[in-house]
Amino acid sequence: MTSDPRTRSLSETCHQRGPNRPLHTRGGSPNYLEKSLAAAAEPFKGITADGNVIPGLFSIQKTGVSTQSIREAAEAFLGSLNPEQRAKTLFSVDTDQWRKWSNIHPTLMRHGTPLFEMTDAQRDCAFALLRESLSNEGFEEALNIMHLNETVQEMTGRLSEYGEDFYWLSIMGAPSATEPWGWQWDGHHLIINYLVLGDQVVVTPTFMGAEPVHATIGKYAGLRAFKPDEDRGLALARTLSEAQRAKTVIAPETSGEDFTTAFRDNLVLDYSGIRYDELSKTQHDLLLGLVEYHVGRMRAGHAQLKVQEVKRSLKETYFCWMGGMDDDSTFYYRVQSPVIIVEFDHQRGIAFREHTKPYKDHIHVIVRTPNGNDYGKDLLRQHYLYGHHAK
Repeated sequence: MTSDPRTRSLSETCHQRGPNRPLHTRGGSPNYLEKSLAAAAEPFKGITADGNVIPGLFSIQKTGVSTQSIREAAEAFLGSLNPEQRAKTLFSVDTDQWRKWSNIHPTLMRHGTPLFEMTDAQRDCAFALLRESLSNEGFEEALNIMHLNETVQEMTGRLSEYGEDFYWLSIMGAPSATEPWGWQWDGHHLIINYLVLGDQVVVTPTFMGAEPVHATIGKYAGLRAFKPDEDRGLALARTLSEAQRAKTVIAPETSGEDFTTAFRDNLVLDYSGIRYDELSKTQHDLLLGLVEYHVGRMRAGHAQLKVQEVKRSLKETYFCWMGGMDDDSTFYYRVQSPVIIVEFDHQRGIAFREHTKPYKDHIHVIVRTPNGNDYGKDLLRQHYLYGHHAK
């Protein structure tokens, strides 16, 4: 297996710091941790618009899009681990650890094996799994997010809080061609939950972000993340007429708060903004292109299947906005339908707390599958009820 040169720089950094670098355990107040664990322990329902799950949206089916290379990469990663690492990396497919992801940048509730405890060969296997599971663009963006987490460490000097090796990989269930299994990548500004069932995949919840989004110093100087996310949202918003804006804009400023972040798996989130059929043909294309861009972080075949799923619910798809629409504006947008939620938001400063209001250099992007199929939960439910070959 050949090493990606950018992956190798991660490996070298991990090696230099070593597995005994101190861990920062301050992840929030005890009350935050208590509430988070309580939320994760609630019976899973899924995000809904009105508290009621819409049935029949997702089904077990043959897609014809192979997942063999993903499975083989996961098996290679597990095979590279020693018994102690394997014991803390491998969970059952229905483990509650799926729901214990967090963007809090220290080591709050992390599980699995972290990059900084892996050998170079093990890291190569971990990144091979990430590469096989995502599109080229999705993989590059994941690397960029980790690189920018190194940039914030360079800027702040907080070695125990930030860095490109502060990411944990867990495998849920034994990799299989027929039985459900998956993996979770968890760390600051990069959380990917990936369920595989046969040749189907569900890649949510996914949480991506960066602060800064543009590296101006350090070994990754010049790196920029989330510019297309920003530009595509603005391009659609700027086509809105005054009457359309009156429906779409739900607040004059963004508060810098995500609705569908960690521990909100059962959130009731009403539709807001303008409905798809209230948009023009040009705006339809821009909205669908925005969805396709976000979904395009998945492998091409599975991304196409997800887009087809989204298209079946376009008449029930909404777009909302908070904030301004100028080049220097901070803003929030959301695309919401029965089968997908995409959130984009400018955030206030966390690593750089002098930014007390949302600013352009801190961005979060979240993708969710509402109505019970985050983590592939609805597919798992059907699998257990009817067997793998359910129709």
